[in-house]
Amino acid sequence: MREIQATEAKTHLAQLLSAVERGETIAITRHGKPVAHLVPAENQDRAARKAAVKRFKAWRATWKGIDMSIEEILAARHEGHRY
Repeated sequence: MREIQATEAKTHLAQLLSAVERGETIAITRHGKPVAHLVPAENQDRAARKAAVKRFKAWRATWKGIDMSIEEILAARHEGHRY
């Protein structure tokens, strides 16, 4: 991963975006410390999806078993609706 100072990134943004479009990941630093990453959008989307699935699986693991038949579940979904 290439690193670039924030001031230089501002000056060369068009070139950096071209590099990112080609698949490169770039770390933007301030005073030598990373503050942001430029990553290809598809990589970011993929990472966000993976994180969402991981959070859902962790949440799902906390669910307790439901002792209801499918018919009871389907009937309950309309409970309280006005017709």
